[in-house]
Amino acid sequence: MTKSPAPLRRPAVARTLKALDRTIAGFRRKHETVALVPTMGALHAGHLALVRRARRAADRVVVSIFVNPAQFAPSEDFASYPRRLAADVSALAEARADLVWAPDAKVMYPAGFATRVAPEGPALAGLEDKYRPHFFGGVATVVAKLFGQVRPDIAVFGQKDYQQLKVVTRLAADLDLRVKIIGLPTVREKDGLALSSRNLYLSPEERGRAPVLHRVLAECADKIAAGRPIKATLESGAKALARAGFVLDYLEARNAETLAPARSVKDGPIRLLVAARLGTTRLIDNIAV
Repeated sequence: MTKSPAPLRRPAVARTLKALDRTIAGFRRKHETVALVPTMGALHAGHLALVRRARRAADRVVVSIFVNPAQFAPSEDFASYPRRLAADVSALAEARADLVWAPDAKVMYPAGFATRVAPEGPALAGLEDKYRPHFFGGVATVVAKLFGQVRPDIAVFGQKDYQQLKVVTRLAADLDLRVKIIGLPTVREKDGLALSSRNLYLSPEERGRAPVLHRVLAECADKIAAGRPIKATLESGAKALARAGFVLDYLEARNAETLAPARSVKDGPIRLLVAARLGTTRLIDNIAV
């Protein structure tokens, strides 16, 4: 007689710093390593891949779920950003997370909060920062707080937000935060579209066109790798995206480590980065050359 599988253990959920400290202290008493996966919730397969990578890297996995108001401009989608904590916790049980850190804004930014992190270096590369100048200050501030609250040995981020990954890596190094940053390759749909919580905003017709973004990016990477001039290749790619109905913010070739502009393959290793709107939805992606 075969045994039925053991029921999944739902991760504990901490909503206060006191509850978080109590649980983390329990891990540390057992000399267990801790990995953190910071998220804003509305979890998809890409997030769960980060959790599984964290599980391989540490004894315990903490997933933070916090829609951070500090990284949204007044004109952006903070109020409508999808929030579904119960479904997220169920998904994290499947991925074997140990703890969900889900504070509200009053816990993260209590009355009198007056300190913010102002990152430079990769945060001022003229990519996301050009179109969302508030963004990386909000990201750096909340990530610094999360690292201080959870005190992880490891933190796992996706490469889809490539500039953000570089900003966080620089933040941890510059502030001696004693956390190892792991970047995980972008998880994609079968048609190449990078997984994103904002994909939920796409209409069915827009969803059908959305994979063109990655397709054009991959074609540009192939041409540059084959020796075609970077400037002409990106200009051709921008025209292809416009024909597909995208409104382009940027399509850039950058040094993969410094994010400095790359004008030839000699400026490599090269990363192509793109951001464009399809209808009201802003999509980003990147690829190595």
